[in-house]
Amino acid sequence: MTRTVAVIPARNEGKRIAGTVRALRSLVDEIVVVDDGSRDATAVEALGAGATVLRIPLSVGKGRAVDGALRRSPPADVWLLADADLGDSAAGLRALLEEVRDQGADMAIAIFPQQAGGGFGMVKRFAAAAIERLAGFRAREPLCGQRAVSARCLEAVRPLADGFGLETAMTIDAVRAGYRVVEIEVEGLSHRATGQGPRGLAHRGRQGWDILRAVIPRARRSA
Repeated sequence: MTRTVAVIPARNEGKRIAGTVRALRSLVDEIVVVDDGSRDATAVEALGAGATVLRIPLSVGKGRAVDGALRRSPPADVWLLADADLGDSAAGLRALLEEVRDQGADMAIAIFPQQAGGGFGMVKRFAAAAIERLAGFRAREPLCGQRAVSARCLEAVRPLADGFGLETAMTIDAVRAGYRVVEIEVEGLSHRATGQGPRGLAHRGRQGWDILRAVIPRARRSA
C-alpha cells in the first residue's frame, strides 16, 4: 500500500490552516504542519483540524522548515508539499498525487488558475529563466509550493535549499538527476495573493534573494 504524507510549512496562518488541513485529510495518510515561529494560533488550529504539528520557536525559513520535518517524519512513498493558505481549494491537489501514484511522474507541480492580486512577475520570470538555463525545463509555475514528489525523487533533491529558494532548486535538481517533472493545471486552486503593496514587495525581495542564493551554487556546478 502506498503511504502518502503531506507537509505544510506555516507561519502566522491561523486563519486558513485549518481549512487547508481539512481539505487534505481524505487525500493522504498523515498531515504534518511545520509551524515556523508563528505568533498566532497556527499550531492550535492545525492540531484541532487533525494535523501532526512540529513547532519551531524561531523562524528558520521555508526550506529549512520543510527539510527538518522530512528528517523527523517516518518514511513515505509519496510526499505532498502544500502551502498553508490554500484553504478548501487544497482538495484539488488530488490531481498531483494521481499523477505521481498512477501516471509515473516523479514530481508533479500545480499550475494555478489566473487570479487577481499578484505581483509584477519579475521574480517568477527570473526563477523560470534559471530553471530553463540550468536544467532545460520550461516551467510555467517555477515558484509553486504545491508539489507531489516520489520518495526517490525527494531524496535526490535533498538537502533542500533555504527559504524561498526551495521550489526553484527542487525543479533544477530533479530534472538534472533525470526525474520526470510535470506541471498540472489544478482547477479552483487558490491562495492569498501578496499584492503589489509594501508587504508584497518586501516578500518578493526576500523570495528573489533566496532564489539567487539557491541558483548560484547550481550554476557553478554546471560551469
